[in-house]
Formats: sequence, structure tokens, C-alpha cells
Amino acid sequence: VIYPPHSKLTDKEKTNICYLSFPDSNSGCLGDTQFCFRFRQSPGRKVSLCCFLDQLDRDLPVYLKKDSAYYYGYVYFRQVRDKSLKRGYFQKSLVLISKLPYVHLFRTMLKQIAPEYFEKSEAFLEAVCSDIDRWPPPVPGKVLQLPIMGVIMKLRIPTYRDKPGTTPIVQNMHQADAQISMALPTVHEVDLFRCFCPVFFHIQMLWELVLLGEPLVVMAPSPAESSETVLALVSCISPLKYCSDFRPYFTIHDSEFKEYTTRTQAPPSVILGVTNPFFAKTLQHWPHIIRIGDIRLPGEVPKQVKVKKLKNLKTLDSKPGVYTSYKPYLNKDEEIVKQLQKGVQQKRPTEAQSVILRRYFLELTESFIIPLERYVASLMPLQKCISPWKSPPQLRQFSQDDFMKTLEKAGPQLTSGLKGDWIGLYRHFLKSPNFDGWFRSRQKEMTQKLEALHLEALCNEVRKIQKNTEVETVDLVLKLKNKLLQADREHLPVKTDTLKKLQTHINDIILALPDDLQDILLKTGT
Repeated sequence: VIYPPHSKLTDKEKTNICYLSFPDSNSGCLGDTQFCFRFRQSPGRKVSLCCFLDQLDRDLPVYLKKDSAYYYGYVYFRQVRDKSLKRGYFQKSLVLISKLPYVHLFRTMLKQIAPEYFEKSEAFLEAVCSDIDRWPPPVPGKVLQLPIMGVIMKLRIPTYRDKPGTTPIVQNMHQADAQISMALPTVHEVDLFRCFCPVFFHIQMLWELVLLGEPLVVMAPSPAESSETVLALVSCISPLKYCSDFRPYFTIHDSEFKEYTTRTQAPPSVILGVTNPFFAKTLQHWPHIIRIGDIRLPGEVPKQVKVKKLKNLKTLDSKPGVYTSYKPYLNKDEEIVKQLQKGVQQKRPTEAQSVILRRYFLELTESFIIPLERYVASLMPLQKCISPWKSPPQLRQFSQDDFMKTLEKAGPQLTSGLKGDWIGLYRHFLKSPNFDGWFRSRQKEMTQKLEALHLEALCNEVRKIQKNTEVETVDLVLKLKNKLLQADREHLPVKTDTLKKLQTHINDIILALPDDLQDILLKTGT
């Protein structure tokens, strides 16, 4: 069953969704299980929602922007004994498909509706859909109230202006009416500490592997563990966006199975979460494998564990741990390990442990990225180079050598006490998809900034125009009109006030021209 009934999915998408919506048979997930997956959108399909979401995308932090090529699937699976059924079990999944990576929001929502749906009929889904139809648009930065089957979820979607690492608290107000309200502390974060607990001693090495876009496999006993761990890995380099593909739950039926498991070329830059024992054989040649047992919060401190050699990983029964021959570039930070171990001994709540871990990753990523931000900002031309009569100047080229020279005086040592081969880490990072994605988005922002400054320079010039020839005036009007169209089309960071002034100036200039020219110019570009 699909709701709303007019939703269009290609056959390939339907097949992918069907296989990804159930745990592998060996997982033995009895009871209720929640997990998430990600799959490729079939090429060539038009999505009416995209233009609407694009407007909201502009205000999101980069790691929450939607990826036009992928969908997320959020699953609530139930498997219980039922003698009245032929197979002896009731097995059903309710799956929510969305472009939005709001894991915590959709997980909470499914928890509200799935158990009731399993008890009732399809008519219940219609009621759910009519609730969702009343939701306001997912505008970043606003406190949103989303009604769902008698409960109101209150939440706030982050914006790119939020200081990284801070989450404005959504207060739980007392409702005067009968509806219960529920404040969500986050829309997208997973329980970091719980996910990293099994590989506690290797968090810094895993951060390096994710930062560098290395091929990683997470082998877990169930899709719940595999999907949470993959999402935790991807989020550990936030506020940087992880730019390669990642699959929180991946099966042998996936349409990309052949592409990702072939031995004829090096493993691709992806993070896969798998549960099928078959993968222990198929992905033996992958360089970094994380093997996870059942995720339980430790009552006692986990024992120190060495990184294991890949040749020891023969089956999915191999002991939990990290299997790799990778040598980290940075020296180990013993401080964070001690801090988290102390938390375990003092029975500190897992949310508090996650906050400590998230702050640690954030500081590490920011220490790494600030020198790059500083160098890239220096590639911007000076304001005096911007002339209204010439095209906007170009950004200077990124030079690896020049950047490396800046590290001696303005490197990560200014904000991080960690020693190690930072230069080697940067060299490796500059070849990675994460650098490519980061640099392209910075380039786009800076080019738009230049276009905006150019527009403002034009605006200032217009006021001085008194004694131009008709030809020059017409040329200027056409230039200005194109510029206005571009500002609108590319959402240039220009003040609305500037645009209004410019439009008024254009109209004044046109009205000062002979009638025949006025007619032509007023028609152009409308």
C-alpha cells in the first residue's frame, strides 16, 4: 500500500524499498525494530517538491541540505508470533520515504503511528496523512508544531546561522486544550555515545577515516545497529558535510550491490552498513571494517582494544572491533577517552556522554577546517577591483603549496593541542571527495558574493549617469535588467532594499528616453 495513493515510484525504487524495509533473516529481530536506509532516486524522474524544498534549503546548515539524488526510508518493523498465520509470524513494516534527513523527527513520528497502524486498517493511514497535510512548511529556525494523531510534536530545524554545537531548546508549553505536546530536543541527531561505545577507543581514527572519505563497512547484528552507527559516523565530521555516498542499511538485493562489491577496482568512497553474513566474504578486500556486536550501554568501562588485522576477519562471527591496517596521522587524544570512561564509572547519562563526544568531534573538525577557511577567504579579490563597467573579477586559484605554507604560522596548532602529522592529513584530505564538496560550496558562496558586490557597484554608478549618449544608456539598462534577473534566479546575497532602489533607477532612466525606446525597454525582460 502507498499513501498518498498518487505518489509515483519507479519499479526499481519500489524493489529497493521492499528489500530494504525488512531485516535480513539472520537478524532475528523479534518484537519492534526501527532503522533507516538511503537509496538512489531513479534518473529522469521529476519531483514537484524540489523547487519548494530548494527555497528552504538555503537557510539550512550544509550537512542538513537535501541531496537531490537520494531518498531516505525510515522503517518501523514488527515481527511477533501469530499461530493464526501460515508462517506462524506477523511480519510487517511501515516505511516513511522523505528527502529530508531528519532521523530523530521521523523516528519519533513512526513510534507514534506504527503500533496503532498494525492494530488497525489502512483507513488509519488516511487519517495520518490528513494530519500531515496540516503541517506548516519545514522552515529552518522557527519553532514548528506538528500534529500527529492526538499529539503535537514541537521542534526547531537548525539554520546555518546557529553557532555549531548549540541547540536552542524548544520549551514544552502546557497546552490549554486536551492535546499532549512533546518537545523534540533535535530533529536529526543520533545517540552518538551509544553508537560509538563498541569502538570507544578508536573514535579519533574513525574521525580521520570519515574525514578522508575512506571506504568503510559497518558489520552489525541488525539494521537498527548498522543504520545508527553509519549515521553516527557521517555526523562525526559535522559541521563539514560528508560528500560521498553512505548507506545506513545495505543488502545484497540493492541495485548498487554489484557496483559497490566488485573486486575489479578499488573499493569506492562509501560507508556501508550491513547485516548479512555473506558480506564478510564479499567485502573482505575492503580496507576498513568495523564489526559491532549488540549495542548495549556498558555498565563497566570497556577494556582497551587494539586495532585488529584484516586477515583475521573471516566471518561475521569475528570478534567486535575495528579491522584495518590504517595508521592515523594524529597522535591519540587520551583525554577524551579518560573523560568518557569516568562518565561510565559515575553512571553519567548517555545524553550527557553524547554531548561531550559531539563537542570533542566539533572542536577537532573546526581546528582542522579553520586554516582552510582562512586561506580560501584570502582568494577573494579586493573590493577596489570591482568595477561596474567590467565583469566581476574571478576568484584566485587554490594552490596546495601556498596553503601548506600558511600552516606554519596559522595552522591547527592555534586551536588544538593535538600533535601529529597534520600536514600529511591535509595532503590526503585535499584529494578526497569531502574537500571537493566543501571547496565547491565555498567557491559558489564567494562567487555569489562577488556578483552581489558588482550589483551594488552598478547601483551606485547609476546615480551618477546624467550625460550619457542614448546608446550607452540603453546598454546600461539592459545590463542592469540582466543583473536583476540573475539576482532573483541565483538568490544572490543582496539586500532587498538595493534591488528596489535599482528597479526605481532603471524605471527613471527609461522614462527620460524618447518614447520609441521606452516602449522597447519596458517590454524587454518583463
